[in-house]
Amino acid sequence: MIRSALIKAALSAVLLFAALLPGAAQGKLAVEGALVDAVADFSAGRYPQAKSKLKVLAAADPSVDAVWYYLGLTEALMGDPAGIEHVSKAASMDPSNIWYKQRLALLYESEGMDDKVIEIYEDILKTRPEKTDFVYALLSLYIKNREYDKALGAIDELETVVGPDERSVTTRYDILRAQGKRAEAVQALKDYNEKYSSVTVLTALGEHYLTEYDDSLALTSFEEALSIDSSYPPAVIGKAEAYRMSGRSSAYFPYLQKLAGDPTFPAFSKSAYLSNILRNSSPQYIKGHESQFDSIMDAFLESSPSDTLSLSTAGTYFFSTGRTEKGLDLLEKCADAYPSSRDNRLRYLTSLLYANKWEEAHEKAAAAWNDFPEDLGFAEIDNIACNSLKDYDGIVSNCCRMISLHPKDTSVTIPALSMLGDALYQDGRPKEAFKTYKKVLKLRPDYNPVLNNYAYFLSLEGKQLSKAAKMSLKTVQTEPDNATYLDTYGWILHLQGKDAEAKPYFKHAMTHGGKDSATILEHYADVLDALGESSLARAYRSSAQLKK
Repeated sequence: MIRSALIKAALSAVLLFAALLPGAAQGKLAVEGALVDAVADFSAGRYPQAKSKLKVLAAADPSVDAVWYYLGLTEALMGDPAGIEHVSKAASMDPSNIWYKQRLALLYESEGMDDKVIEIYEDILKTRPEKTDFVYALLSLYIKNREYDKALGAIDELETVVGPDERSVTTRYDILRAQGKRAEAVQALKDYNEKYSSVTVLTALGEHYLTEYDDSLALTSFEEALSIDSSYPPAVIGKAEAYRMSGRSSAYFPYLQKLAGDPTFPAFSKSAYLSNILRNSSPQYIKGHESQFDSIMDAFLESSPSDTLSLSTAGTYFFSTGRTEKGLDLLEKCADAYPSSRDNRLRYLTSLLYANKWEEAHEKAAAAWNDFPEDLGFAEIDNIACNSLKDYDGIVSNCCRMISLHPKDTSVTIPALSMLGDALYQDGRPKEAFKTYKKVLKLRPDYNPVLNNYAYFLSLEGKQLSKAAKMSLKTVQTEPDNATYLDTYGWILHLQGKDAEAKPYFKHAMTHGGKDSATILEHYADVLDALGESSLARAYRSSAQLKK
């Protein structure tokens, strides 16, 4: 099946009417009007109507290449495998038509048929070697398939026709690096720069020297690049990295603060760099330079006070470094200023959860889910907040809504029914909870979250322990290292008076995260007491108290 979603944008962006197509299409006056109508349907996204009209035209006069072309595109966008065949037919009928060949290549690429794509681009370039877009499309495929010698040969041919440029030399550099020819790679950049003095190539040289840990040459290259274009973002960032990697903090932080406060420098570049530095730096490094980073973030905010990127970057920084209220305030401003941004609101809501601000998280998540009803991530956040607030009615309402929105999608309905059952039990409605669990197990008998919770809640009720044991055993058989499932099964065995059988499951749980749970530790202590191992039981019970 053709993956139409992957090719739709590429194919629909170029829509040529039949009257503009070369070759046989212009000569077929008898079908021209009907073809124009069909293409109008295609352009408007009315694919079934277009397909119906085009099939009639193809049957009436199979010699019109444009009919086969548009029929193939229409079929491709509808997920019909015949699409490739019919675009290929059009291309064979008019071999000089590059549009046909390009669209056919896109279709082949969507199917992962790289050999066919390469064949088409190589054929085009035999007669049109100056078509640089096709050369680079071909190069990307050569590189993807590690055909490096062919890639270098294609660059040689391109430079023979149109001469070398920044793109060709940096691509050559990348290929030579991929071949392990580092000396040849950097020499290619040097040779080009000596002739043309390019900011792009100088920056690439600087980045190369950084990878070689030659900070001095890197800094020289970046400064030379900036002498050509003082605002070129990669060179500006590269210079900062050269300072940082050489340990020149006295130069690095003032330079970075100036950069952060420059309103003319792209906020995206500042945000990306600062986020990357903070993500990859140790907490000790950030803490040791906290005052400098604070000043840098304040400068970023001052330069772009209402920009999404400055608000989110600074907010995340202050929140993650313990200035919770300041961080939340900035993240809230970001979310409120751009309510149409899902990511901004999700970032703020996640931070509210981390800060245990359950009421705010509940209120904001509910509002976000109303604005984005198809995005169940907001429903999940609301459920977490409701659970912490013991608002089980809220969870029940959310789960019912999730099911109503996606009644046939079991990837939604099964987890929603599972959460619904849990909430009903926590709300003191065990009969309704167990009825809900039974619904899930009819749909998926091996769904471990329900098997475990159903079994555990039966054990709390002291009912149907044999049934509970059978369900719980299934979970530990399929997930033998899950401490929660091991605890449930061991606890049910204990309630059945089978403490000797229960002990190994608790011991195994201890080595797979069980020591982090007060409940599991207490259960294990009860089992040990029942076996007469009172001193060990006291130790585990003491550990449980420390976890509460």
